[in-house]
Amino acid sequence: MKSLNVSRLALVGLSLSLAAPLAQGPAVAAEFTLEGSTVPDIQKAINQGLLTSKKLVQMYLDRIAAYDESPGLNLNSIIALNPNAIAQAAALDLERLTSGARSVLHGIPVLLKDNIDTSFLPTTAGFLGLKDSLPPDNATITQKLIDAGAIILGKTSLTEFANYLTSGMPAGYSSLNGYTFNPYNPVAQPGSDGRPLLSTGGSSAGSGVAMAANFASLAIGTETSGSILSPSNQNSLVGIKPTVGLWSRDGIIPIAASQDTAGPMTRSVTDAAVLLGALTGVDPKDPQTSESVGKAKSDYTPYLKLDALQGVRLGYYSKPSASTASGAEQLAIFNAALDTLRAEGATVLEIPFSPPSNSSTVLAYEFKRDLNSYLESLGPSAPLQSIDDVGDFITDYVAANPAADGPFKYGKVRVDASIAMDLSPGSVNTAKYLADRDLDILNSRTLGIDMFMDDNNLDAILYSGTGGAGIGARAGYPTIIVPAGYQILNNKNPLGLSFLAKAYEEDKLIGYAYDFEQAHASRLSPLLTPPLPGETITTVPGPLPLAGAGLAFGWTRRLRRRLLAAGSVGIQKNR
Repeated sequence: MKSLNVSRLALVGLSLSLAAPLAQGPAVAAEFTLEGSTVPDIQKAINQGLLTSKKLVQMYLDRIAAYDESPGLNLNSIIALNPNAIAQAAALDLERLTSGARSVLHGIPVLLKDNIDTSFLPTTAGFLGLKDSLPPDNATITQKLIDAGAIILGKTSLTEFANYLTSGMPAGYSSLNGYTFNPYNPVAQPGSDGRPLLSTGGSSAGSGVAMAANFASLAIGTETSGSILSPSNQNSLVGIKPTVGLWSRDGIIPIAASQDTAGPMTRSVTDAAVLLGALTGVDPKDPQTSESVGKAKSDYTPYLKLDALQGVRLGYYSKPSASTASGAEQLAIFNAALDTLRAEGATVLEIPFSPPSNSSTVLAYEFKRDLNSYLESLGPSAPLQSIDDVGDFITDYVAANPAADGPFKYGKVRVDASIAMDLSPGSVNTAKYLADRDLDILNSRTLGIDMFMDDNNLDAILYSGTGGAGIGARAGYPTIIVPAGYQILNNKNPLGLSFLAKAYEEDKLIGYAYDFEQAHASRLSPLLTPPLPGETITTVPGPLPLAGAGLAFGWTRRLRRRLLAAGSVGIQKNR
């Protein structure tokens, strides 16, 4: 029999505390450990007086200094830190004390992929030409986080322009930030150009690495085709690629509006569910979000159920090949995951199927159209106004700095291909784009996912790792990936299990993933980023006031005195 998950209990406790009358609880010993903690765990520790948001931010900054920077482990996953993070955390601590918490995200540090607009930090897409680009306002999801009381801790590295600058560029590399390294094996490939031996996955590489190394409570990545799922797979994380339109894409440097979305990257399904619900909603700046009315949820935590897999039908049509030793290891991990699903009550079927595919111009066409629109939104004083300016910047930089190993050593073939697109209504490129988009939808939805699921009465499709990323991306359908194991023969590479379903079925996917996660229990933290001193806090508090409707979380009198007496707060230097 399963035991109820601590994180689930913590969520229930938070809900009860909002409705409970003020009362005095008995003095009990309490402990908080940063490693393995979820957002509900953190809120519980704050409720118990063990922790403040200011202390939490400092813990993460200490870890970043130890493991992300030189002369430490130098994972290089952070492009910029918020210089006001500690001050903001202290202010949110006082607000919590005086008027209660705004939401479950109150005082929670979050990292954003550096293609998501922040008006207080540059948004660069990893491109040298945008290193000082300060957007006029926050992306909609950034503002939602701030309004909910979250702390934007910083911006994470990415494959440049979300891996649409060129082909052949290693995941996590950019002209602005160089290489990012995977904490499960953070070494360079011997005899190479400096690229990592173990890929970080991309393009949301920094969000993946930072979460694996425990540099924040939550992180957000973006995906056009695999860019959340891939780094989540490579860094042993839970990643959700939502239905396109579940979250607003306003203020995010794009590749293609038909496929782009942001999504959670976390260490647990619990945290992914908390974050997913917090950022749903219709946004007039993104018309696609209007499709979510009546389908999106503002809270996905009720679907965190230990029996979610009971009676569910799951199918797969592809699996790792055992023709090599590495493939055999991947197949063994996949089969072990299937065994867990069956033990939890699911019917799991291997069903022959070959979804149709086509060579599409959609990304190349939309990249020019959508990047031009984004750059124009920065205003007339912005240094880059169009994709042509991006190409010219690189050409001019390379001419002035002709070293073969310079920051643009991988070229710009995808940018060049997009620049060449004729976007005029009657052009050959436009006609081909419209036909390709229709064919993408037909092949990925009608003749692909929909047919496979409907013909076989399936609740979801399973994939080893990121095997279904492409078809799900073209369809705009949601996928969640969960850690499933580790490949000893492949440079200690993590491997996940993906669940894919139809549009706006995130609720049931979260249930399946949570049940699997709790039963399979495979995630291990990287050995080279262990806890630092002080990351476990134990205390025997005095009487604890239990929070009522007017005060979302309880605080000890000693903590109140300390906060009210605080005179100044530290400021972290921006990197």
